[in-house]
Amino acid sequence: MNRKGIIIGLIVAVALGGGFLYRFTHLKSGGGSHAEHNEAGGKDEKNGNHEEHKEKKEGHEGQDEHGEAGSVSMTAEMQKQNGVVVELAKKLRMSGAISATGKLEANADRIAHVSPRISGKIVAVKASLGDSVSTGQPLMVIDSVELGEALNRYRQSRTKLALAQSNMERVRNLVEKKIAARKDILQAETEFKTAQAELHTDEERLSLYGFPLPSLTGEEHKRPLLPVRSPISGIITEKHAIVGELADPSKSLYTVADLSSVWVLVDINEKDLAKVRKGQAAVVTVGAFPDLKLKGRITYIADLVNEATRTVKARIEVANPGRKLKPEMFATVELALPADAPPVLAVPEEAFQEVGGKKVLFVAENSTKFESRTVETGRTAGGLIEVLSGLKEGERYVLKGSFLLKSELQKGELGEHGH
Repeated sequence: MNRKGIIIGLIVAVALGGGFLYRFTHLKSGGGSHAEHNEAGGKDEKNGNHEEHKEKKEGHEGQDEHGEAGSVSMTAEMQKQNGVVVELAKKLRMSGAISATGKLEANADRIAHVSPRISGKIVAVKASLGDSVSTGQPLMVIDSVELGEALNRYRQSRTKLALAQSNMERVRNLVEKKIAARKDILQAETEFKTAQAELHTDEERLSLYGFPLPSLTGEEHKRPLLPVRSPISGIITEKHAIVGELADPSKSLYTVADLSSVWVLVDINEKDLAKVRKGQAAVVTVGAFPDLKLKGRITYIADLVNEATRTVKARIEVANPGRKLKPEMFATVELALPADAPPVLAVPEEAFQEVGGKKVLFVAENSTKFESRTVETGRTAGGLIEVLSGLKEGERYVLKGSFLLKSELQKGELGEHGH
């Protein structure tokens, strides 16, 4: 009985030991696979991170090839092969002129508004719109009651003077013959001088009205008509005189303009004021006669700057032979710069490129890196363009080969967008 129990116990022990050994072996095999899997996964992850890092590095290197945004890099050897020339920015004395646009006006110093000096009715019109008239030429004739009254006073004063003179001579003879007293001649002389002064006043009044003094040949009996004359020679540019209408000194009936010279009013930029002065020479051209170049001079520069346009009005007087220049025409004006004009920061035209509709220069940051820099430009003369902002004196810019740098810059931007 004891022997049988021992055998059964051994069998059970062997079975339990086999199960334990199987499980141990299986677990060991599964754990190894899992470890192998983890090891492989870790390796793959590591390789993935490495590839990502490598890709980022390559991408970073690709960015460095063209520099940061708005910059482009080029080795010294490539610059030499492509003819890239770098120049030092400096101030230069620019030749040429300042261009400005303007409008023609009649010379205000040679314009006359014509009206009668006294009221009256227009009875005749002697000149029409566009006529050429000379100084003193009658433009119209008026019938004036006031003129008639002034003429009657003149005639009375002239008669009174003649009587006073005759009386003075008669009294003088009587005094010489000791028939009249000395005081009588003094009174007669006083009356004569008074009559003389009154006649002079009446003559001045008629002269002020523009009426010629009548002669003693019977003109006293004619109806007084007053001719209204042109005070200057020129062209009639306005006419309001109509027969039968009432004219008075407050209303201009004719405008006469001497167009032998005209004014050109131009707007000068505030930045160019230092280069403009009174008396400066100018050349004026108009679209109607592009080959006609007329010389003039600045006669006036305004003291106020227009707030909206930041410009100053200047006036140029120019001769007008043949009256080809007409008021209200548009004109182009070239203002010759004085010989002592200060030098300005200027760059040759070939150095500029256009990027995004703006003028740019490629400025050297170092020997191989160039920045695309937007600049504000001023006037152009003699192949040079004035630089107002964006470039400083002493900086280095690309004089030749800037188009190649522009192409490289745009190529780099396209590559970034494609990536």
